[in-house]
Amino acid sequence: MHPIQQRLSKGFFALLSLPSTAMGFALSVQIAALSWILSTQYHLDIHEVGIVWAAGPLAGIVGQVVIGVISDKIWFWGGRRRPFIWIGGTMASLSLLALPYLGAISEATSLSLLAVALPVALLLDLSINISFNPTRSIIADVTPEGDKRTRGYTWMQTISGMFGVLAYAIGATYGNYTLIYFSVFLVFLFSIVPPFLIEEPRVLQASAATSASRSSSSYGDLYRIYAAHGFCWIGVQTMFVYMIFYVKNNMGITANEESGQIVSLSFLVLSTVGFILPAAVLEPLAIKFGRVKVHTAAMACMALGYLLIVLFGTTPFLVYTFMAIAGIGWAATVSLPFAIMTEKVDKAKMGLFMGIFNLSVVLPQLLVSLVLGSIIQSAENKSIIFIISAATLAISAILWTFVREETVTKPSAAGPSGGH
Repeated sequence: MHPIQQRLSKGFFALLSLPSTAMGFALSVQIAALSWILSTQYHLDIHEVGIVWAAGPLAGIVGQVVIGVISDKIWFWGGRRRPFIWIGGTMASLSLLALPYLGAISEATSLSLLAVALPVALLLDLSINISFNPTRSIIADVTPEGDKRTRGYTWMQTISGMFGVLAYAIGATYGNYTLIYFSVFLVFLFSIVPPFLIEEPRVLQASAATSASRSSSSYGDLYRIYAAHGFCWIGVQTMFVYMIFYVKNNMGITANEESGQIVSLSFLVLSTVGFILPAAVLEPLAIKFGRVKVHTAAMACMALGYLLIVLFGTTPFLVYTFMAIAGIGWAATVSLPFAIMTEKVDKAKMGLFMGIFNLSVVLPQLLVSLVLGSIIQSAENKSIIFIISAATLAISAILWTFVREETVTKPSAAGPSGGH
């Protein structure tokens, strides 16, 4: 085992974050570029864009649960999570490379653009889902419960979010096509190299969460966590998928390049706050006040940010300002729930539970794509996009108040649970 892993040093937490960063970067590119490409370059309407986006959650329902179960029980290529990170990262890189050529593929195959976009989006999201579960599960595999576990997931979001900001900055400055080509290289590099340097435990030990005194209340909390996280993702996904239509209809910015830049800059602001806060602010606050309380407050901030866009989001500057407020919730969404959830389940089945937890993300995504797309398309005022987002985030904040804060016995300073 490498010394930085034994010490659980900052360098190790950064290294441990890179595979998840690769998948987060691929997802950022998908968010920044897919709706823009389909709507401005290939002229699909809102409903058709929603159908393409539905391919991803469908892949997630199968991919994350199945891969989670398999990776809990199998060992090959020197690891449990490592092989799936490598496979998924390679597939994601190739899928990203296909995005700029959807039109060419359509012409070459005599298929409709929608018939080409659907399998490409499906392959991209399946690739991300193949890797996302292992990249998150491996953090729980190699960190002890308690503050170190929280640190693992907050560092994951700090590093991943920093590169997410880079993604939106490249898209806003150099265009989405440059972003896509850069992502092909980065996703492949961060998926292939870091797993070589992380030693996984051959046997996963059952965690403290399975003790008789905690099992009933801990697993009961899982249902509340799923519901709270699910409502959060209805709001987040609605904004991600349909914001381009708010910019064009409510802000009156119809030029394709300008509207695409505003969306990219909005996501850049959201992600900048999202990567600065987790390790620097959310982790110390979570240690002092508890992860659940901090996460609840962050959800309320995100709901407020979306509501302010509904009320006052008429100029790019105001939208960017309110997206910064929403970024507080985004910083928490992609870090704290993982630390909360992983300490309520059996560590030996972490892949399974991580896959089930992902259902609270992909099922809302399906709802957004297959149901809300038609509602938003028929609405004359596209403010409904952020009305939905604000309402569902407010519900999420309320539901998080019913989740019990887990108390974990701090590990001793000896061995791999020691200092950084």
